[in-house]
Amino acid sequence: MPEARLFLERRSYRRRRIMDAVRMLPFLCALLWIAVPAMWPNGAGGTEAMPLSVALRYVFIIWLLTITASFALWRRTGREDKASADTSARPKA
Repeated sequence: MPEARLFLERRSYRRRRIMDAVRMLPFLCALLWIAVPAMWPNGAGGTEAMPLSVALRYVFIIWLLTITASFALWRRTGREDKASADTSARPKA
């Protein structure tokens, strides 16, 4: 007899994946903000150093993208909450 598959409702599955993205966002941003600039050339060994203006622009863009992604995920989570509340509030026929 085949095993019964575990069925996850599409809405709850999406909500869980969004919450996973919310939890991973700080780690991704820290990686982009700290680790990537640490790999830039620093002028040692005959390589040209990264200009400070480029580094500051990079940090600002990452900061701005972090805020935008956080806001988008927050809105998406709120929309999912509202949809699940509307579904559960309806009387079943």
